[in-house]
Amino acid sequence: MIASVIGRTFLEAFNEKYDLALTAKEFFNEHYFKMFFNHSKYMQWITNSPFVQMKAGQKPHLLNTEERYEKLLNLHNKVISGKPEASIAIGFPASEESEFASTSGLVSDIVIPSDEEDIYLSWIGSGLGIGVAGGYSIFFDQPDILLRIFDGWSVYREYLNEPTLDKLRGNQINTWNGQWLTFAYGNDFRENFDFARLQGLRIFQSDGDGVEVNTVNWAKLFFSISQKFPNESFTGYIYSLGQTNKTIGFVPFQFKSGTELKYVYRKIFSSDHQIKASDFESLFGIHIKRACELGSIGLQALRPERLKSFFGNSSNLSFKKEEDTLLYHAFKTWLVTMLSKNKEEIKDYTIELARAVLKYRNTGKGNSRITLVEKELFESKSKKDFIQSLTTMIDDVDQEDLVYFKNLKDEIHLMTNEEFTYFCTLLKFDYSYLKRQN
Repeated sequence: MIASVIGRTFLEAFNEKYDLALTAKEFFNEHYFKMFFNHSKYMQWITNSPFVQMKAGQKPHLLNTEERYEKLLNLHNKVISGKPEASIAIGFPASEESEFASTSGLVSDIVIPSDEEDIYLSWIGSGLGIGVAGGYSIFFDQPDILLRIFDGWSVYREYLNEPTLDKLRGNQINTWNGQWLTFAYGNDFRENFDFARLQGLRIFQSDGDGVEVNTVNWAKLFFSISQKFPNESFTGYIYSLGQTNKTIGFVPFQFKSGTELKYVYRKIFSSDHQIKASDFESLFGIHIKRACELGSIGLQALRPERLKSFFGNSSNLSFKKEEDTLLYHAFKTWLVTMLSKNKEEIKDYTIELARAVLKYRNTGKGNSRITLVEKELFESKSKKDFIQSLTTMIDDVDQEDLVYFKNLKDEIHLMTNEEFTYFCTLLKFDYSYLKRQN
């Protein structure tokens, strides 16, 4: 039913922008139906709806104009004669009277009033969902975002109707919305783009069987929206509609976190060592479902997926592959941001500490110092273990480096357990990075 709310927000913004006064049904007839269903390739597939219920011998891609308008009329008749249910009202519970092989759980027995307008609004809203990797879609009840998604509808329709793209798959409107919004708000957007440019950006993928829209990673979408709304927080509704409908619910998106990560990155890496924005952004973000479990989507949710495997153990980046440098950039940026989030300034002091630790390690005899640093210090499970290893090291540290170790000991005491984990991991990465440079 949230789809009706999204549809209403969009229609009000659309009417205001174009100085119109269309009802939901009028918009559906004049724009939605004509763009989504009045073609040999649909842009959307709504299970059990009149548009996908075929008579004997009918196939969607072989329907003529008269047959497609007949299905539109069937929808109108069902809206008038029946109560709202999933085959004619998107996001509503499935009908218990119909013979469809679908059911709905947790259906309220409270009668929620809905009229014809709400039903058509639900269709409009359903076409504005933003598909992301992980099998979920997002609704943002924000007029600017909804109007920008609408701009992309005609682009997708143009490509579906292009004879040279006859293998392009239809029925991917929500997946397309995710890619379109990421592109439209991102650094790669150009007014005079074409299909080749979008394919070069991996928005589309092709194989021997056809061409389809790739599903965008939610973090890439997040970074693009944060570029348009750098200091905003919007509430998103996360869901999945299919044979089984899933709802995660309302989750705040802290887009200023994307802005903050980019700021920290530029602060700690000089311009000649920075990587492409698209490569950088692709490394962030845990699974969308795990991200939602955090309660809000911000810095914590943007944690690079692979970073957790380096917490609390001696595993490290080897820097033997180019990928390790990319990971180092992402890991370090996120860790420094997390360690600096409650402080007035961004501090990148671990690189100097790592240099002092590496110097200590290289000036010893045998493997005792290597073991102490790489097996004991970096594998410390607690602040107590870390300080104990540090105390052992201090006895043999050069006088000029002593201040680093003494200050570190004091700072470790003041860290939370979470901050300690981040700090220890960051120190380990910087140490490995410097070791590779020598």
